[in-house]
Amino acid sequence: MPTYSALTTLPGEDAAQGLAAAMERMDPEPTGVGVFEIEDGSGLWEVGGYFLEPPDQVMLEVLATAFGAKPFALSELPEVDWVAHVRRELSPVDAGRFFVFGSHDADKVPDGRVPLQIEATVAFGTGHHGTTLGCLLAYDRLLTAGWRPGKVLDVGCGTAVLAMAAAATLPDALVIASDIDQVAVDVAEANVAINGLEGRVECLEAAGLDHARIRAAGPWDLIFANILKGPLIELAPGISTQLATGGRAVLSGLLAVQADSVVAAYVASGLTLNSRDDIGEWSTLVLQRS
Repeated sequence: MPTYSALTTLPGEDAAQGLAAAMERMDPEPTGVGVFEIEDGSGLWEVGGYFLEPPDQVMLEVLATAFGAKPFALSELPEVDWVAHVRRELSPVDAGRFFVFGSHDADKVPDGRVPLQIEATVAFGTGHHGTTLGCLLAYDRLLTAGWRPGKVLDVGCGTAVLAMAAAATLPDALVIASDIDQVAVDVAEANVAINGLEGRVECLEAAGLDHARIRAAGPWDLIFANILKGPLIELAPGISTQLATGGRAVLSGLLAVQADSVVAAYVASGLTLNSRDDIGEWSTLVLQRS
């Protein structure tokens, strides 16, 4: 059974949120509506709706005009088992000492590597994306240099691949993985169990660092934050305050063209840039509290 998408862009968050709310009242109603900022400095927002039957094109034209949006781009999406598709398409990932794989590639784990099994799910962070790969490689370099953090926090953990990388290499460390989305927390807990790391990674639902457990356990020696430019800048004062002296923040989820503004926010909050690595169009930053 096909599904249908209707996508548009328009300037301003308020207008985008208003358009999304109006789309939710359409008949036939969408199964979901998303609002996303296009992080290219244009100030544009994308609004998309997904439907189980063809949407009312006249109503979409009316809504686009009313909210100053571009005409909706309509598409019919074929029925696809995306999990099966991802499993077929994603090959294992080499990231320094780490080997990230799905269950279908369990027989390919090389000797002497740290295996991290991640299943294709609705949560982000399989290791294939330049941001997750960049974080794993940055952490691998820190370990190679002999650094061993005692407390590790993975903010916006997704699949918890970064938290599990820490737990697998730091047997005595406290490791907490947090995400604002309970679905991601559930996925993280499932991956922790798959990798035999129960009791080594604590998974929490939290908005950024806003959780009593995170505050009580700090300061942190290492904080991973593989999220987006906006939240990274917003969290700069909190992450900087929560880092112990000598602690590192490994940040990604940002485009290379956004790196300077993120660095500026963290330098203003008291950190020093140690390294920056670009993989494709994505950047990974390592900053330190002196």
